[in-house]
Amino acid sequence: MVGAAALPLFILLFISLTESKLTTNYYQKTCPQMEQIIEDIVITKQINNPSTAAGTLRLFFHDCMVDGCDASVIITSTPSNKAERDHDLNLSLSGDAFDVIVRAKTALELSCPGIVSCADILALTTRNLVSMVGGPRYEVRLGRKDGFVSLASHADGNLLHSTATVSEQIDLLVSKGFSVQEMVALIGAHTIGFAHCKEFAQRIFNYSKDSQTDPTLNPRFAVGLRNACANYEKNPTMAIFFDIISPGKFDNMYFQNMPRGLTLLQSDNALLLDPRTRPFVLKYASDQVAFFNDFSHAMQKLSILHVKTGHEGEVRRRCDSFNNITS
Repeated sequence: MVGAAALPLFILLFISLTESKLTTNYYQKTCPQMEQIIEDIVITKQINNPSTAAGTLRLFFHDCMVDGCDASVIITSTPSNKAERDHDLNLSLSGDAFDVIVRAKTALELSCPGIVSCADILALTTRNLVSMVGGPRYEVRLGRKDGFVSLASHADGNLLHSTATVSEQIDLLVSKGFSVQEMVALIGAHTIGFAHCKEFAQRIFNYSKDSQTDPTLNPRFAVGLRNACANYEKNPTMAIFFDIISPGKFDNMYFQNMPRGLTLLQSDNALLLDPRTRPFVLKYASDQVAFFNDFSHAMQKLSILHVKTGHEGEVRRRCDSFNNITS
């Protein structure tokens, strides 16, 4: 496990105990067709809606960063409970991502009711989608339970803003047990997906009194962004691909684009400029195999972050609501 030697003892013990409860063949006897059912759903969904992979990867990250990988981000708010998905930073989560999880859960409930958790579906679906668009196919351990709690307030301080400084990014990820290198590898997920214009508007409109645009942006790229996002205030759905070269393929082009001034988000561009993160950016830009290996390790580590097992959680009948609807 990358960077494990630098982790505090209590985090290492937690990871070890968690891994011992999760297994790759968890559903071998109770729902042997589980992986094939999920694979079929994923293939159909991604073919019909190519943005599903990026959206699901982001959904998984947002879920795990708040109270662990327990599918709490999928819960729908009620009059008495504002759930995670309604936090400001989760309002832009992809509808296709929620939909692919619901589709998989529905199919599994017909085949083996009450067996497969939404948290495991989300973890496995994410891996399959990453692999389907060209990324690494890493091992996923199963046996997570779905959480009993989903509160928008719990997302405060656990999700990153598009303007986050490198120090803020490092502090958050290190608090979750990740090294700086693992953090950079995880942010490499931006090799697929897009950002809404409002997330980087401050870099292309009235950047400073001396420049309309951030001078670290490629000048031609900046002009293109200004033209594409000209009406973003009237149309907040306007968005640009993170990687304009190979937007639908999971590769290392996101890192290759950074030294060229082709990075959208201020928080991402800062990774190239900071001496703590720049070496990893340049390493991944020149070595896709290294990026894939480190991304796989980091995703495996993320996937067991504060998971619930045994009586710590439940297997929801519906992914968007607790079994005890009065919760």
